[in-house]
Amino acid sequence: MRTESFLSLNPQGFHRVVYHEWGAVENERVLVCVHGLARNSRDFDELALALSRDYRVVCPDIVGRGQSDWLPVGSPYAMPQYLQDMVALLARLNVKQVDWIGTSMGGLIGMALAAYPNSPIRRLVLNDIGAFVSQDALQRIAGYVGQDPRFESVDAVETHLRELYPAFAGLSDKQWQHLARQGVRRCSDGTLALHYDPTIGEYTRALAAEDIDLWTLWQQVRCPQQLLWGEASDVLSADTVARMQQLQPTLDLTRCSGIGHAPSLMESQQIQAVVAWLRQSKVSNDCA
Repeated sequence: MRTESFLSLNPQGFHRVVYHEWGAVENERVLVCVHGLARNSRDFDELALALSRDYRVVCPDIVGRGQSDWLPVGSPYAMPQYLQDMVALLARLNVKQVDWIGTSMGGLIGMALAAYPNSPIRRLVLNDIGAFVSQDALQRIAGYVGQDPRFESVDAVETHLRELYPAFAGLSDKQWQHLARQGVRRCSDGTLALHYDPTIGEYTRALAAEDIDLWTLWQQVRCPQQLLWGEASDVLSADTVARMQQLQPTLDLTRCSGIGHAPSLMESQQIQAVVAWLRQSKVSNDCA
């Protein structure tokens, strides 16, 4: 794994965006993996390793998360900033096209980029996110994002994450330990906190004032798409999946039985489903 960074612009100045990459730098086949709202790039370590022979795999920490800078007070954590940062990343990579994997928020960013004319997104993998997210689901997420709990040990962080992410229940103890180690920052008083800017919670609560409706955007996506659906998800409903298929009949759907929002992409069957689709092999429709 290599760690790189670049500068991007916010309304008040510059900030640094960090990304990690696997595979040969000279490989023109590039895969960008973007995490969810309160997560970070290291969620993709195992998937990136599995695909590093096929791709140069690039996993950014979206601004305010992981090793990337936090935005200055007053600069909004919102889609226009994320899109601007990811366009800067694509320019930095200096390639004509990329494949994109996005979990939740990362999928919304990918969908938005893929909907633009002349988009560099060649293939799009959406992990448990779609063209409609209900206000109820957004309010549930807003209820925990930005609470900024403090912990005395990494073990305590792991316990908290296990409670917070029931969709990750299939992970091994080693994988949970990895998430805990990569998901913390040390505070000035010596305690540990989750590795993202708590201010993100304020913008999430504002966003939760209404549904997210991106149907017009979804119809503008022209590249091939794969959708991983946690069938127990409250973020991606059966009705939304059905309408997405109606509007994009070639959408490849992979169902993850008994899993809520969002599949970890760390379990072997989930990884295999993504790898197979990206390699254009016959894909199983069941990752559970």
